[in-house]
Amino acid sequence: MPNRRILILDDDAAVGQTIQWIAESLGFEAEFVTCPEEFFSKLVEMNPEIITIDLVMPNLDGVEIMRLLAERKSKAKIVISSGMGTRVLDAAQRSAQEHGLSIAGIISKPISKDALRALIGQGSERDEPLSAEIEAGCGNQFEITKADLQKALDRHEFVMAYQPKIACKSGAITGLEALVRWQHPDKGIVMPDSFIPLSEETGLIENLTAQVFDQSLEWFSSAFPQPNVHLSLNLSAKSLVDIHLADHLATLCQRFQIAPERIVLELTETSAMVDPTLSLDLMTRIRMKGFQLSIDDFGIGYSSMVQLVRLPFSEIKIDKSFVMIAKQTKESLTVIKSIVDLGHSLGLRVTAEGVDDLSTLNYLNTLGCDFAQGYFIARPMWGDAARSWAEQNVS
Repeated sequence: MPNRRILILDDDAAVGQTIQWIAESLGFEAEFVTCPEEFFSKLVEMNPEIITIDLVMPNLDGVEIMRLLAERKSKAKIVISSGMGTRVLDAAQRSAQEHGLSIAGIISKPISKDALRALIGQGSERDEPLSAEIEAGCGNQFEITKADLQKALDRHEFVMAYQPKIACKSGAITGLEALVRWQHPDKGIVMPDSFIPLSEETGLIENLTAQVFDQSLEWFSSAFPQPNVHLSLNLSAKSLVDIHLADHLATLCQRFQIAPERIVLELTETSAMVDPTLSLDLMTRIRMKGFQLSIDDFGIGYSSMVQLVRLPFSEIKIDKSFVMIAKQTKESLTVIKSIVDLGHSLGLRVTAEGVDDLSTLNYLNTLGCDFAQGYFIARPMWGDAARSWAEQNVS
């Protein structure tokens, strides 16, 4: 449940007081401070659900404050405010998101009471977990060793969650993305950011990928026998040096009686840069065997266009950093439209991830975006729940 506490940092006491009054009128317990030292003291004391931060301040500016919040692994939702132009505010928001902070929104000064009320009034509810058990381990931070990962593999402690993907136009389910979680016997659910990098560094990613593929395909074959639903699987950059991967995937699909065309392999553009020639060979073989290829997080890398042209992708996934703030910035709307148009001009399907509200989904539909994925549609779910969700959301 939300704790309904808000902490305000603004060097202008009048602005801070105004935000406090609005927050209190919405049922929040609110306090405002004018200096960073008091802010961090109150942060520990209050453990607020929402933080509002003025971007331009005389000592520590808002960007530095957010960097320090990221170091403290703050889970509070942040509202950024400033009299600066929208491009500066957008850049500050992207910086905060790349530090792993949760951004409720941005607001320009002079502050509109209605705009602020719209942000903090809904912020406590819109991100409430629908699948809390799956995401309960997000805050788990503990030292993981290669031996820990090997033991987890031996004990088959890695489990799969599935996030639905729908057609923007009809709302019908078109696929699911398989997402690995570590069901640690003592720590609970551990998220992939905590163990994927180490598994790649230690050479255990191959064994982990094998377990992910086996578990996901076996579940998918029985849960979704209908041919019009596909399954997306994420590929590590380390997997793109195995020229036999295409043959292994084809064998698995034959074993579980799944048409290769129903499997989408997702990889980031940077994955293909480890060994560009070998990656091109492997991806070409994957496509020749009927599998689909998706370029994930499109738009955030330096070589997106180069990789899109040289590699045989069948789908583009617009990075959620653009989609999540689509209704707040004109620049993001422009980027999204450009990617949709580019994808379609190249004969590719386009998926937008990070869809968190109906207005964004409606906007994507007006652009002709093919598919959507995000918390507004459904959070990641365990297998039985994903199958039930699909049965209840047939359009």
